Amino acid sequence: MSTEPAYVLGMFPAAGMTADELLHVPDKHAELVRGALVVREPPGLRHGRIAMEIGAALAAHARAHQLGRVYVESGFKLMSNPDTVRGPDVAFVSQSRLPEPEPVGYPALAPDLVVEILSPGDRPGEVLGRVGDWLSAGTRLVWVIDPERRLARTYRADGGEEIVTAEQTLQGEDVVPGFVYPLVSI
Repeated sequence: MSTEPAYVLGMFPAAGMTADELLHVPDKHAELVRGALVVREPPGLRHGRIAMEIGAALAAHARAHQLGRVYVESGFKLMSNPDTVRGPDVAFVSQSRLPEPEPVGYPALAPDLVVEILSPGDRPGEVLGRVGDWLSAGTRLVWVIDPERRLARTYRADGGEEIVTAEQTLQGEDVVPGFVYPLVSI
């Protein structure tokens, strides 16, 4: 008999789920927030293109300068008991912090850089909650990209915050040295 939890479509525990159990939930685009399963709609086409373009540019820069690895739509375990697993649109983990061997599941670490791309249904409070979770867990830089308004907000671990307009560039700062991404390309 299998020891894996059995899930029936639409029947998930309200709270108390673990990161290991989340791995076995079928057909989902979900995160785990303080033990509660949060299912979200799959992102739209524009969202996917923006994530791919930023991820590709970031990955090329990171590879060329041997800075680390870039992950897209991957989960990171930010808290335990109760577990929180967040999945950013794009994440960068520096070379010195890469887990070896690379885990199949969710590593218990916060990426150095997180990119969140707003979807039409995102609520400001939920987005700020995700940003807060990332920064509290040790993420050094978070970019929240708003394709509708053609701007981005950057949040730093030191509490700094900045608005970047379409005429400006996103900067990797000391997190991804030398990386610059023109926001106008979004």
